[in-house]
Amino acid sequence: MSKKICLTGIKPTGIPHLGNYLGAMRPAINLANSGEYDGYFFIADYHSLTSVYDAKKLNEDIYNVAASWLACGLDPKKVTLYKQSDIPEILELNWILSCFCNKGLMNRAHAYKAKVQANVENKKDEDQGVNIGLFSYPVLMASDILFLNSDIVPVGPDQLQHLEIARDLVNAFNHHYGEILKEPKAIENETILIPGLDGRKMSKSYDNTIPLFSTEKKFKKLINKITTDSLPPEASKDPSDSTIFDLFCLFSTEQEQKDLSEWYKRGIGWGEAKAELFKVANREIAPMREKYDHLMANKSEIDQLLVEGAKKVRPMAQKNLQKIKKVIGVSNV
Repeated sequence: MSKKICLTGIKPTGIPHLGNYLGAMRPAINLANSGEYDGYFFIADYHSLTSVYDAKKLNEDIYNVAASWLACGLDPKKVTLYKQSDIPEILELNWILSCFCNKGLMNRAHAYKAKVQANVENKKDEDQGVNIGLFSYPVLMASDILFLNSDIVPVGPDQLQHLEIARDLVNAFNHHYGEILKEPKAIENETILIPGLDGRKMSKSYDNTIPLFSTEKKFKKLINKITTDSLPPEASKDPSDSTIFDLFCLFSTEQEQKDLSEWYKRGIGWGEAKAELFKVANREIAPMREKYDHLMANKSEIDQLLVEGAKKVRPMAQKNLQKIKKVIGVSNV
């Protein structure tokens, strides 16, 4: 009996930060490498074209995101890694599905609504800066999912709408042609709030991130910038109200957490607490940083893995697309 297909897309947006790694990458990799599913990870490079028009940047970001996921433990022997733009069947399916998508569905898409709202708040034309790629983004996302007959898709709460749209398009298409497309199901990721340097959610928009693969020296320097209160070292401190301790728990053993918690209550200097965080975080990240640096210095290795992934995926894509083209009447094969 064949395993169910689990599919995850990764938009190339540069080097991930600790929040990306802890909140999304680590759990996704654990799921993909579990052996429970046939895992497919793709780099959603065409999605970037809604806003990125710098060819050099996009090309470098593709390598960045591929190297990051591989360095963080994605095993290409267990999971298929490929690039969206290497599978032209996705774009054919995108057009087909767009013909079954009501405009009203796209009007309600979160990214489009957020852009319109921002324009209105800034007293601009509501569609300023909105290209058709951004407007119809969810249809391409549905094509990414449906072309492989994916069974499950891990999503965060902010992405759940995209999967619902994909399911709507499946129902619209199948209403005319029968049970051709498979309805995917969501595995909703637990929402983990990863605190940034200022205690708020770690986010590039807040400029409070710790890049995952900064040099060891810079990594330590950034950890030392985490905001703390003015309590003196000898004062007892509450570990449940500490960004440093929250991050420490995501990299440490239960015994290490117990020991640091007791140190907090006895009195610890914030410099000492940050040193403990650096020690456990760098313990996990250092080997990954080394692998990331190797891959970025040897991009041909990434190229080869992506070529191999596309070779595995394209025959499946061609078979599924041919079936779809036959039922809609454009092919007799």
